[in-house]
Amino acid sequence: MIEARHLRVLRAVAATGSFSAAARELGCTQPAVSQQMKALEASAGTPLLIRTGREMRLTQAGEALVRHAAGILAGLTAAEEEIAAIAGLRAGRVRLVSFSSGSSTLVPTALAALRAAHPGTRVSLVEAEPPRSVEMLREGDCDVALAFRYYASGAEAEWADLVVRPLLTDRLVGLVPEGHRLAASGQVAIAELADEPWIAGCPRCRRQLVRVCEDAGFTPRIDFATDDYPAVIGLVGAGLGVAVLPELALESVRPKGACTVSVEPAVHREIVALTLPDLAQVPAVAATLDQLTAAAGAGDRPSMIPALGGRPPVVGRP
Repeated sequence: MIEARHLRVLRAVAATGSFSAAARELGCTQPAVSQQMKALEASAGTPLLIRTGREMRLTQAGEALVRHAAGILAGLTAAEEEIAAIAGLRAGRVRLVSFSSGSSTLVPTALAALRAAHPGTRVSLVEAEPPRSVEMLREGDCDVALAFRYYASGAEAEWADLVVRPLLTDRLVGLVPEGHRLAASGQVAIAELADEPWIAGCPRCRRQLVRVCEDAGFTPRIDFATDDYPAVIGLVGAGLGVAVLPELALESVRPKGACTVSVEPAVHREIVALTLPDLAQVPAVAATLDQLTAAAGAGDRPSMIPALGGRPPVVGRP
């Protein structure tokens, strides 16, 4: 194996023309230079220098190795500097994937704080709902996934191979048109909405809606389905149906023409940040997780429960 220190000595010998001159340039002894050249020739498996009196001349193999040494040593130096910068959070890259309501609420606060603390760390963001976002993490397409899951038996095993950073517990609330018969009720049983047309959200949220409604004794008639929360709110506001949405989704959108009501039985989802065990040791990834945790605890979210390891009541079938 060719070592970088041997390449540095070879370059010095080629530049100065002798072992003694190279030793003076490198700040070591002439025997040390000679010993390292013998080790390099042994590694290369061929002579690299021709000794003619006091002068040294490169063989064809020596010339080739010197030619490549410049690029190799420059690359090693650059790599060492980059690694030092990443380790010290003076540089680094984090690829973040998030579901839409997380992108509009938790992510901006977290990334602004990360940039202020570590301006050399770059973060890219793409949107995907779980389970696709979790698949992207496992496939190596991102470093941190902001995700959610609804409470049900067996849910813990879903992310058993990942580092899970709990952020907060998000409650689902009902959304009805302003003129709806239950708009002023404050709190409604979900069974009271059995005959209403429904607007459903992402596939995972849609499955949870159907599960909760069936537990209440009816199957919801879903007229519209969209992953776009503002579109859900707009459809409800136009009187086209009712919906349940996470409170996090309502935090950054004004529900024009619609009213929120508390729905019983309560339905909660757990918001988490996920990464792989090895990635959790990377300073930039660890800093991103810390800022997402801080963002989840910041702001005025009185009805949201910071995730402290507790579990709300399980709603729905396993």
